[in-house]
Amino acid sequence: MSKPLSERRSSGTGEKMEAAAAAERDPAAPSGGAAPLGPRAVAVPVPERLQRREAERQREAERRRREKAAQAVQEEQSGFFAAAFSRERAAIEALLGPGPGQAEEDAAGQTESLEEAAARLQGLQKLLTDSVRFLAPYEVRQGQEALSRLQAALAAKRQQLRPKKRFAFRARRKEAESGPPPAPAGQLPSESAPPAGQLPAEGEGSGPPLCGFSRAEAQTLELGPSELQQRDVLLADLTDCRVLLRGNPNTLRVRDCRGCTVLCGPVSTSVLVDGCSDCLLALACQQLRTHRTRDARIYVQVTSRAMVEDCSGVRFAPYTWSYPGIEGDYESSGLDRGRNNWNLVDDFDWLARDEPSPNWSVIPEQERITQWD
Repeated sequence: MSKPLSERRSSGTGEKMEAAAAAERDPAAPSGGAAPLGPRAVAVPVPERLQRREAERQREAERRRREKAAQAVQEEQSGFFAAAFSRERAAIEALLGPGPGQAEEDAAGQTESLEEAAARLQGLQKLLTDSVRFLAPYEVRQGQEALSRLQAALAAKRQQLRPKKRFAFRARRKEAESGPPPAPAGQLPSESAPPAGQLPAEGEGSGPPLCGFSRAEAQTLELGPSELQQRDVLLADLTDCRVLLRGNPNTLRVRDCRGCTVLCGPVSTSVLVDGCSDCLLALACQQLRTHRTRDARIYVQVTSRAMVEDCSGVRFAPYTWSYPGIEGDYESSGLDRGRNNWNLVDDFDWLARDEPSPNWSVIPEQERITQWD
């Protein structure tokens, strides 16, 4: 006998409510009371420690990949520089090659070769300057030393081609009777230049005759434009001296000076400061090399990167010295006044690139000299 409709509805409603309650107690249970078809899949959370380890592993792998790519690019750039530098250096040496035995009627051709060598030498300097950001310090030093030798050889060749004075017996007899005029106290006598093409050692000039001062103490020493024009200048063994070089030297060497002030006009090629202490220097040049120097202040304009080696307490600031006629000296020197790497210094005793060298620093702006007279 069938149940009344109201009882069936009540029974169906109760069954649905029981099923809903069962579903709330066990959401994974199949509806309708059917048996599960298989084991339930339970999501196991990955421990946070493993997640961190995996993230660190991926970061390390990415860092190594980038370093490898950067190293490959740097090696490619360094290889290109070495090949280009070697090729251009050989071309310049070929232009400087003809010796003193060449016929006089070919003097015009030699002059053209020297001008071409000078232009290519400037290009070689620019190549080195633009490449220092990816070159190793020893590669920069080798390049700068090669440039110094080429520049000295060029200056010597130019000196060789200058017109020679006519031979005169009368002047020769007079000179023999009176002897050479004595040099001022502390001033170096002129020296003849080495043979053209002979490459000097580092810091040694081979251009027009040497001039400068040595073994002086507590003096003011000066040279002007006519005395300095494209000559190699040496300052040696000076103590507590003030040296004013108004003009355009070819090279400048400052050696074993103590407590001195050296103010120099634009130098066409390189400056070497060696074995000095407690000195103040104002220098404008293509290359600056500082060796065995202590407690020096250097105001510099340099178109390449400066170098320090076996130094301590060396401080740098931009070149600010001036004098009447300095614009003409800049023009004759060939220096680019718009380029000054005064605070880009390579310390060959400090190879850690991620930490600053303790051997040199920048002079704070409030401590810099602005009035030199």
